[in-house]
Amino acid sequence: MNNEEMGFLGLRYLLLIILGLTGIFYIVFTPLTVYPVFLVLKAFYHQAALVFVDYPIIVIGDNGIKLIEACIAGSAYFLLAILNLATPMQIKKRLQSLLFLFGSFLVLNIIRIIIFSTLSVTGFTYFDIAHLLTWYVGSTIIVVAIWFANVKIFSLEAIPAYTDIMSIVHDISPAKKATRIRHVRAVKKIKARARRK
Repeated sequence: MNNEEMGFLGLRYLLLIILGLTGIFYIVFTPLTVYPVFLVLKAFYHQAALVFVDYPIIVIGDNGIKLIEACIAGSAYFLLAILNLATPMQIKKRLQSLLFLFGSFLVLNIIRIIIFSTLSVTGFTYFDIAHLLTWYVGSTIIVVAIWFANVKIFSLEAIPAYTDIMSIVHDISPAKKATRIRHVRAVKKIKARARRK
């Protein structure tokens, strides 16, 4: 791994730390989730209204559908970002991968919220159980499925984090250091001969 590659590796993990500290995923994906969900529900329930208290609430008749942070699933976007940024790949492929990962999860999450909003409005008996199961189990399955689809689509061979760690271990291994020292000595000898001539 050369200095440029090492610099990009450090930049990738620094970016992950910044993303984790800023809460940017909730800032970006709250409106991208709330407004499409509201527009679709409004098409089916004309009396639907969107109000903001501490969080967005879609009011349909006597039902208030609260779109809290767990519904937006910022942690899932962050996990997808971790998988992407912890995997070595070219910048163009990385951007395409991020677009696919975030876009896929956004669409599937919007569909999930619309389905459960409809179940809530119609008074589905097992709504609470179904909602909890799809959140705790379903969202994990969705993230894993999207990542493996991403690996297949973009032909990724590297393993998140593991490939980076193995590259660093390889670079600092005694054999690698010995090779580097021999290379430096060989270059010095060639330069010394060139000077004598």
